[in-house]
Amino acid sequence: MSGEPWYRDGLRFACTRCGNCCSGASGTVRVSDAEIEVLARRTELAAEEFRAVYTRPLRGGGTSLRERSDGTCILHAGERGCSVYPDRPRQCRTWPFWRVVVHSPERWAEEALDCPGMDQGPLHPAAQIESTLEDDGIADPR
Repeated sequence: MSGEPWYRDGLRFACTRCGNCCSGASGTVRVSDAEIEVLARRTELAAEEFRAVYTRPLRGGGTSLRERSDGTCILHAGERGCSVYPDRPRQCRTWPFWRVVVHSPERWAEEALDCPGMDQGPLHPAAQIESTLEDDGIADPR
């Protein structure tokens, strides 16, 4: 085996803004202080007010966006989709090119069952995917 990733020919993805990755199972969307500043401006709030309304501290440090009781991201606006899409956190921007998703073709296929944009749209070269994996936003961005 050459050591090349299983996706050596690249992967196709185009966000359809379906909201499936913003809802459903509870999760963590890590946000850095810099992202909070940008999101606060987008929502026309002071950073501390945005932090109080839209975020929660994580055990062990870090900050996550809050979720509604049904698991939907607090910034998801139903049929309108993400209310901060142009300024969404890095973790959201790098979907589905997360280490845990591109780990194997089986895992990619499993996630694609809920994401209509996977295996569709433009081809993302393996080098671009590898670069994204280095900082996919999943780790604590402090």
